[in-house]
Amino acid sequence: MFHYYAALLLLLFSIQVAALEKVTLQLKWTHQFQFAGYYMAKEKGFYHREGLDVHILPADPNNPNVDFRVLYGQAQFGVFHSGLLKQRLNGKPFVALAAILQSSPYCWVVRADSDIYVPRDFQGKRLSHLGHTENGELLMMLQRAGVNTQNMRLYSGSEPLKDFIAGKFDAMQVYSTNEPYALQQSGLSIREICPKQFGLNVYADVLFTTESVLENRPELVKRFRRASLKGWRYAMLHLEETLAITKQQYATQKSLEQLAFEAEKLREFIKVANIPIGTMSTAKWQWIAQLYHLDVSQFHEHKARFIYSEVKNEQPKLSWVLIIAAILTLVCIPMYIHLIFSRKYHQQLR
Repeated sequence: MFHYYAALLLLLFSIQVAALEKVTLQLKWTHQFQFAGYYMAKEKGFYHREGLDVHILPADPNNPNVDFRVLYGQAQFGVFHSGLLKQRLNGKPFVALAAILQSSPYCWVVRADSDIYVPRDFQGKRLSHLGHTENGELLMMLQRAGVNTQNMRLYSGSEPLKDFIAGKFDAMQVYSTNEPYALQQSGLSIREICPKQFGLNVYADVLFTTESVLENRPELVKRFRRASLKGWRYAMLHLEETLAITKQQYATQKSLEQLAFEAEKLREFIKVANIPIGTMSTAKWQWIAQLYHLDVSQFHEHKARFIYSEVKNEQPKLSWVLIIAAILTLVCIPMYIHLIFSRKYHQQLR
């Protein structure tokens, strides 16, 4: 009898595993602490408890513009920068689900002995490059300070990190969690000049999906978002464990010291006083639209479908987790009763 129940339990467990819904999350860069919340949602079982089997796909560093994978259904979810809004207004049906970084980590870095301290000091200097969509706030910061960015001298070499250390140009665009670590390791003293310091506080690392996924599978979107944010909250509260898992399972190419540097830098962008992780507001998205000279009237046409709002169902459906739990309860109670009576019966025979 016991073997019968054991086999039944094994069958139910197999059904539970098979019932997991497979989805793909497309990252915007290679594996690193920048995506640790998603790793923890997977490794701690938060996705599993929501009925999800999540494949986390890193980007190709030679082709990091990965929004097309979500657009064409190769992934159900992705991570992108605030340029997602421009993509939406250009006709791509993206939906912003959560802003993991409340401000952008893109910065300019200059040598500590440089005479560049504020944006207006960039006039006449030689810069690494300009105009990338994902870090447009760097260019905007200079333009708002009155710097003529049309005639700036630009570095065109193939080894910017090495050449910046050698002093071949004055300022380099960086992601403040990555290149500054390498520069410090080289022994070079640096100073970061960031848009956030001058009031350009745009969202970064925005979790997103498409209207098609949201309309056809709203419960999937809700469950994935909920588990992802839970993963980020866990990651921020358990940094040592998160660093260890990130190093062992994902960013194996990076040292623990490098990941710790990244984590320390990212905390100020993720954990902002009185703002829950992932929070977005219509007002800030409108400000971002104005900042990038997007059509504000067009933004108002799209905002209701672009900014995710979780709909509360009046009669929530039972998830597969609850169904499995109910079945297990119905199976285990009779099995327990059977074992109790069998034990008493054998004792009486003695």
